[in-house]
Parts: sequence; C-alpha cells; structure tokens
Amino acid sequence: MAVFTEVSFDEAAAFLRFLNLGQLHNIKGAAGGIENTNYFVDTDQGQYVLTLFERLTFEQLPFYLHLMQHLATCGIPVPNPVADAKGKLLHRLKGKPAAVVNKLRGHSELAPTPAHCASVGDMLARLHLAGLDYPRQQPNLRGLDWWNETVPVVLAHLTPEQRSLILGELAYQNHIAASSSYRSLPRGVVHADLFRDNVMFENGELTGFFDFYFAGVDTLLFDIGICLNDWCIDLESGKLDTARADAFMAAYQKVRPLTAQERTLLPALQRAGALRFWVSRLWDFHLPRDASMLKPHDPGHFERVLRERLAHPYLL
Repeated sequence: MAVFTEVSFDEAAAFLRFLNLGQLHNIKGAAGGIENTNYFVDTDQGQYVLTLFERLTFEQLPFYLHLMQHLATCGIPVPNPVADAKGKLLHRLKGKPAAVVNKLRGHSELAPTPAHCASVGDMLARLHLAGLDYPRQQPNLRGLDWWNETVPVVLAHLTPEQRSLILGELAYQNHIAASSSYRSLPRGVVHADLFRDNVMFENGELTGFFDFYFAGVDTLLFDIGICLNDWCIDLESGKLDTARADAFMAAYQKVRPLTAQERTLLPALQRAGALRFWVSRLWDFHLPRDASMLKPHDPGHFERVLRERLAHPYLL
C-alpha cells in the first residue's frame, strides 16, 4: 500500500522484538494501494507484513483482526494476526494502530483463467459460510450510506453526462436497498475488496486471500458482484468474460447455492459493486492525501464497468 507514515529500520526492529518475531533483517515499503501504510518485513523467524492504519480507528480494527483470526481457525487461507504476550492483536506504533500478519506465499494472478476464477469462487463461498458464526458486527463502511454521503462531494469533478449516470445509479441502488427482495438476501461477513491483487496463487493453487480492511457485514451477493466485476472482465473495456464468470459462479454455487432472490438481484449487485468503486476512486483521485508512493487508481475504469453492467447484465 502507499506509505503515509515512515517507519525506520530501528523502530520496526524494536516493534518486532516486542512481538517476539525475532531479529529484523529487511524492511521495504509496499506500494499499490491507498488506505494504509504497509511494510514487508523479513526476520530470522519468517516474512511478515507490518501495517499502520491511517483511517480505521482503534475501535473499528478489532472487527477485522479477529475476523482474520476466526477465518484462519476455520481453515480459510488468510493472514493470521500476531498477538503480543497478552494475546492482543491490535498494537500501537508511532501513535497509530498497527498490526503484523504472516506474509502469504505465492503471487497475485493478474491475468486469470477460468480455473483461477473457479478457485476464487470456491474459496469465497467457503469464506462466506465460515463467517456466518463470526460473533462481531460491523457494517460495510463503504456501503450505501457512504455512497450517499460521498457522491455529492465528487459531483463537481464530473461532466454533465457523468453526473447523470452516477446520480441515476445512486437513486437506483437506494430503490433496490428499500425493496423486500433486497432485505431478504442472505447477509454475513464480506471481504468487499477481493480484487486480483488481493489473492495469492502458487503453481496454480490458491494460497490465500488478504487485505480484509474493507470487510464488514453486508449482503453476500455484494461480494460476488465485486468479484465478477474484477476477476471476470476485460480490464481495458470492462466487458464481462462469460467463460470466467460462469466458472466463478459454478464453483461458488457448488459450495453455497444462491437463493432465488440472489439470482434475481445479481445484476443489480454487480452494478452496486461498480458504483462503489467508481465513487471511491473519484474521491481518492480528486481529494488525495499526501503519501510516499501513493498511486491513485483511475476512476474511469469503474465508470466503464458500470456502463457495461447496465448495457450487458450477467444473468444466471
């Protein structure tokens, strides 16, 4: 992720010793995202990721850290937070909330095949089932309420055509959310950011999901829509790759079949996923924060994805 808070070698070394993770050999800032400060750290005991949280608070973070611990205990391949001598998963470094997790093996698959998509669909369904008995509750903080708050903030940066599109879609999503069909959708823990760069593979095997810091309780279908909008599209055009989408959905439904309401509302929740990331990318692009290595994503990508989902909905 982007580096907002600089951590020196000596500061990191002391912090890792406090967590009984051995002697620090190497520390490297991680680029690629825009929410938190992340460092890859290598010690004589292993490889880890050190995160300082720039937006999430000490009150919010236990939900995410204990969720990862819960999923790891259930056999879902996710980073497991490191506890201190008192068993606490959330720490403090340079006055900010901090955590350390084990680094997953493998690499991100940025050109996925239907087989990769099937692996992700299978594991996402297993994650959803494993999360059903997770006791902590926290809403999706980038859900509908956040869209309603943020769209008016970014409107000044849009063309008249874009303003019409985003306001029309926001009105549609508010209408869907008020419907009885939407209220009957299965709900539970969702990753809410399961893009290609948040999944690891090694020799074709899925080795883990990571970056759970957008997770929350929402409709499980919202998670599916987000995945279809990234894993199963042509990145240049936003057009859906039906072979990849079919592989993803078939694998998912072998583990957790969709309800009738979910099948009906799948196109709407794909649109919701596209709107969510168009809004957040507009916000990050036009209202950026200062950070070393910060690379805001192109907001136009998810505008194209939304237009594609409107013109060519994926139906089961």
